[in-house]
Amino acid sequence: MLDPQIFKANDIRGIVVGDHPQWDEDGARRLGAAFVDLLGPAEFVLGRDMRVLGRELSLAFIDGARRAGASVVDIGLASTDGLWFASGWLRVPGVQFTASHNPSDYNGIKFCLADAAPVPADFMTRLRDRAGTVELGAEVLGGYRELDALEPYADRLGDLVPMRGDRDLTVVVDAGNGMAGHTALTALAGRGLDIVGLYLELDGSFPNHPANPLEPENLVDAQRAVLEQGADLGLVFDGDADRCFIVDERGEVVDPSVITAVIAVAELGRHPGSTVITNTITSWCVGEAVAAHGGRVEQSKVGHTYVKALMARTGAVFGGEHSAHYYFRDFWSADTGMLAALHVIELVRESGRPLSELASVYDGYHRSGELNSTVDDADECMDRVAAAFADRGDADRVDGLSVRNRDGGWWLNLRPSNTEPLLRLNVEARDDATMRALRDEVLALVRRG
Repeated sequence: MLDPQIFKANDIRGIVVGDHPQWDEDGARRLGAAFVDLLGPAEFVLGRDMRVLGRELSLAFIDGARRAGASVVDIGLASTDGLWFASGWLRVPGVQFTASHNPSDYNGIKFCLADAAPVPADFMTRLRDRAGTVELGAEVLGGYRELDALEPYADRLGDLVPMRGDRDLTVVVDAGNGMAGHTALTALAGRGLDIVGLYLELDGSFPNHPANPLEPENLVDAQRAVLEQGADLGLVFDGDADRCFIVDERGEVVDPSVITAVIAVAELGRHPGSTVITNTITSWCVGEAVAAHGGRVEQSKVGHTYVKALMARTGAVFGGEHSAHYYFRDFWSADTGMLAALHVIELVRESGRPLSELASVYDGYHRSGELNSTVDDADECMDRVAAAFADRGDADRVDGLSVRNRDGGWWLNLRPSNTEPLLRLNVEARDDATMRALRDEVLALVRRG
């Protein structure tokens, strides 16, 4: 079974349990054969997170792929950035079974080419079509081996961000029962850190809170723990641990755009004049910080495949998205929340200053955060907003609807989600009153009956 709706712009995500599943082991087996048929890899690496049916679905995919003649390196439980690492380390394509931050009844798959490179823009469409017609091989032809990639992954991160100084820090780590519970203690070991762990046990039912740090209510446990423990900072990961939200010593969430600016400036210090990638909903503070430190910005559409492709095309040293995806040239231009966390930890340690002070240098805007609306017709809603703002700024449809007014010091973006049936709004302005007024106006237009 393969419901066509599970094929998203960048990956596969669909319900696998309950009364109305959208894909199953038979579908996974067909996907494995179709993947090999399309890309023709002699060998690829595969990992999975802790979600329901992860092992069963991944083994079915492996079976279909081996029947199509490919050999498989199975790294077992892995974060998504751990899979990107393995793809770069082994120089083979990669397949990761995960549904990231989606609800617990979902599972999914992310794909990459060798060296963690993104698949082509039309890959998901071609995979959907091929999976519907592919013939499964009668016998298993390809090989199979298991490999533990966790220690090499942690070693790679440690090489990229060594300790800078000997000041001990206290760090809260909220894994949300996701894959950071598998990776964080190994990746953070040997750094003089007192780790306060929250929900490190792997559990795909997410019994404590959803592993989606984009929702403010899923950050409150880490915020509370930072204050109670007197911690220097807190790290909150999503389900597959490729994204990391960061909490400062005051228990305040540091906006991912501000983290992007902080890391971008540090990377420009090591690689002067380099390019930094942002997306259509990244704060203007990033571009201003990059320009002030001699770098240049290139803008991508939202989504990891788009950002990684632009990273490779431009040779950018670093990239950041508002969703807390952070991309590093030294990590095959792939996204890794753990590497971003290490950068922030060592910047705090080296500076001897609290994170709130480091972040405040770049944080001169007021932001709405991402606000989601369920609508019947996303295009109609965007057209309605475009008409209302027709003479109020420069508009484009590069990635949803964006309207920018530099003189007024504000911008807004309204775009359909790549993974969920939602319309997402982001608003930024130099003053809080303007941001709130724009936010409320657009939401009223979107949500009117």
